Amino acid sequence: MKSLKYIFALSGLVALLASCGKFLEEDPKGFVTTDNFYKTEADAVNAVTAVYYLLNQGGNSVQTPYNTLFNTGLNFECDDEFPGPGATNPDVRSMANLLHTSTNLRVYELWQQHYAAIKKANLALDNIPAMTTVGTALKSRLLGEAKFLRALWYFNLVRLYGDVPLITHVQSGITATDYAIERTPSAQVYDQIEQDLKEAADALPNSYSAPDVGRATKGAAIALLAKVYLTKASLPLNLTAHYQDAVTTAEKALSPAEGGTGTFGYALQTDYSKVFLPAFKNNSEHIFSAQFKSGSSSSFLTQGNNQNPRSIRTQVPGLAGSYADQTWFYTVDDATKPGGKDKFFSVFKLYTSKDKRRDVTFVTNFKSPTNGKKYGALNDPAISGHKVDSIPYFNKTWDPATTAFTSESAANVAIIRYAELLLIHAEAENELNGPTAKAYASLNKVRNRAGLDDLTAGLSRDQFRDSLYLDRRLELVFEYQRWFDLVRQKDAGGNSIFVKTLQAAGKPNAQDKHRLHPLPQQEIELNPKLEGHQNPGY
Repeated sequence: MKSLKYIFALSGLVALLASCGKFLEEDPKGFVTTDNFYKTEADAVNAVTAVYYLLNQGGNSVQTPYNTLFNTGLNFECDDEFPGPGATNPDVRSMANLLHTSTNLRVYELWQQHYAAIKKANLALDNIPAMTTVGTALKSRLLGEAKFLRALWYFNLVRLYGDVPLITHVQSGITATDYAIERTPSAQVYDQIEQDLKEAADALPNSYSAPDVGRATKGAAIALLAKVYLTKASLPLNLTAHYQDAVTTAEKALSPAEGGTGTFGYALQTDYSKVFLPAFKNNSEHIFSAQFKSGSSSSFLTQGNNQNPRSIRTQVPGLAGSYADQTWFYTVDDATKPGGKDKFFSVFKLYTSKDKRRDVTFVTNFKSPTNGKKYGALNDPAISGHKVDSIPYFNKTWDPATTAFTSESAANVAIIRYAELLLIHAEAENELNGPTAKAYASLNKVRNRAGLDDLTAGLSRDQFRDSLYLDRRLELVFEYQRWFDLVRQKDAGGNSIFVKTLQAAGKPNAQDKHRLHPLPQQEIELNPKLEGHQNPGY
């Protein structure tokens, strides 16, 4: 099945519109401007396709948010992952130890790549409305896609940096000061996100046929809006009135089988592994995903998920593994262990023996396609000299069809899937009304698919919340969710769990300031309106 990732030539050309270039000699015939590009229906389609580009662009020298950058610049900071022996970049390791500053490269790349995508969205939104060569229905759909994507990028930015410059039209000028813009209060950024998603939902179709499978849909806009409302209702904004909005909106996307009114055909896959295996991509559980294809090479970009080799241990004949992504081990109190301590605790150990998600999310050995032997625990410097019961390796990007080409995979990255929508619904309903039958039903649907029994009946709101937080963590491991969850989740007293959770997980440098990234120093130097407005503590 084709997907958005495979439309490159014109998308790459449109990328030129978002950057400046130096030319050795003038050749007006070879230069594409907005004046001579937005002419045909194909131009409009490819302009919007270009907005998807930074979801999945990748390669040896490029990381984009959903193609490893959210791992090296975000997930490593939390309590599930840590840089493995193959991750030697000092910027990455400083972030993992919460010692990063405003000059950190990953801090800058996250900012820069999100705004690069927003610029492409603004180009499409500013130019497509005036095109007379594009039919009304297609024009409406394309603008809906661009608004959905712009909302997604701003949703990430406002959660990463707090107040950020809100740019909704293409900037123009001839000096740097023409592009300077102050930070916009996060409340206004969220208002724009909500507006974009509502307008996208009104314009987008329920589904697509090939080759457009993977584009944003009406259900994706509704589901993402439900997540936005849950985030606003949670910490640090704590605008609790939005719990009702989250419940109501989630039910518009939930299928009738789960008590909703959605007509999108969403459903959990019976087999948890099919959520991630490339052979079953874009199935009923995938609401919106970054699209990937493996086994391809190009001088311009690659098409595969470059997270794959980072999760594979080294020294396995026939597999290109760098073991750059390591499960984070830390010490917790455990009376069943010698000395009352479990010195090698990890998220892997939080799964019960009957939880089907564990052996899909992790593997403990790799079979060599060269000699057929299995290779298990690596003598990792982080744990060498100690006896451990297992060393789990992340497995959600594994593609069993391409073991001869493991430097990338065809595994899509789920940005929002149906299991998460059910968890959003359960959490918001519990916070709004306590653990009602609706809250139990949505959470139990996820638990039952994992092979777990229904959650104990009669729990308090706080007990249900704690159980849901755990199931959310186990369901969404390695899906770029944990950091955002730690930032917004709370204890029974309504206090943030962020610092105490990370410090208990062996990250003593964790402070409340780390709930936001610093503004990149490079951007402050370029934009005088950002000077003196750094996030507190940096």
